[in-house]
Amino acid sequence: MGSTFVTSLVSLIVGGIIGAVLGFYFTKKKFEKELKENPPINEKMIRAMFLQMGRKPSEAQIKQIMKSMNINK
Repeated sequence: MGSTFVTSLVSLIVGGIIGAVLGFYFTKKKFEKELKENPPINEKMIRAMFLQMGRKPSEAQIKQIMKSMNINK
């Protein structure tokens, strides 16, 4: 009886470790793919948004928006 319990316990631990490693690997790959397809906002994107609204942004406005976005991260 004792060896069956130890065997199942070891199998459970090994399976958990393998699952955690595989989960981490695939989650990391998915996250990197998402960042590549949808990069975080940059100054060029902020300028484009202002121009779409019909406004010409000043450099100070762009820096202020970038600063506020970096604080929220």
